[in-house]
Amino acid sequence: MIRTALVQMCSGRDMARNTADAVSLIREAKALGATFVTTPEMTNIMEPDRPRLRALARPESHDQSVAAFAALAAELGLWLNIGSLALRGEHDRLVNRSLLFAPDGGIVARYDKIHLFDVDLPSGERLRESEAYAAGAAASLVHTALGMLGLTICYDLRFPGLYRTLAGAGAVMFTVPSAFTVPTGAAHWHVLLRARAIETGSFMLAAAQSGIHESGRQTFGHSLAVSPWGEVLAEAGAGTGVTLAEIDLAQAVRARARIPSLSQENSREFTVLKPAAGIASCQS
Repeated sequence: MIRTALVQMCSGRDMARNTADAVSLIREAKALGATFVTTPEMTNIMEPDRPRLRALARPESHDQSVAAFAALAAELGLWLNIGSLALRGEHDRLVNRSLLFAPDGGIVARYDKIHLFDVDLPSGERLRESEAYAAGAAASLVHTALGMLGLTICYDLRFPGLYRTLAGAGAVMFTVPSAFTVPTGAAHWHVLLRARAIETGSFMLAAAQSGIHESGRQTFGHSLAVSPWGEVLAEAGAGTGVTLAEIDLAQAVRARARIPSLSQENSREFTVLKPAAGIASCQS
């Protein structure tokens, strides 16, 4: 059994304060017996002002929060996934990057968010993540002492092929750090996480942002741990805090044996039959 902890935050516009808040919650998780801890997307800052964000962001090697989390993982002897940070990447572009720290404090995996959230919401809010961030180019799978882990971030959740590919390569658990809006969270959060868990026979560990942020944006919260059979193992409500979940990796083996869809994946291209011209595809 692995005791995991989902850290739920309400990150603001002050990087130092956000880092301090995360450190405090991670320490709480360790005190509760967690050996693997994951935090939300944009742990270090939620900043809608793009020029200010660019001015504040630092390369990974010069970012104070990265150094603080590395030292904390080593001090506490934790596997620590910092769900994502706003960092300065190559060619002066920002990246939305997830980092996995080993119990010695070393960074053993990085993942830059592949699917960027560009959408016009019914509320009139316009979100264009691609205007600030460079998209990642590669998925990330890492062997840990706890099992094979796939790193993903928020909007990736809507692209099942990424999870199927990583599960086919050996992943038995996924981190899905997120900052879902309230309308999409209420409608899709549980459904999407349970679906990805069932489709891949894997654990989904989704730490979330929650509450009304300094910018006025509101996020859904409800950090969630889901079993390979699609069962909700643990769920946070609103607000900030730590949610624990006990996971048994043998459940992934059993789920995949019962529904062996991963081993039955047909990767060949399929022909799409289209209706003949002038003929309706369905009748009322």
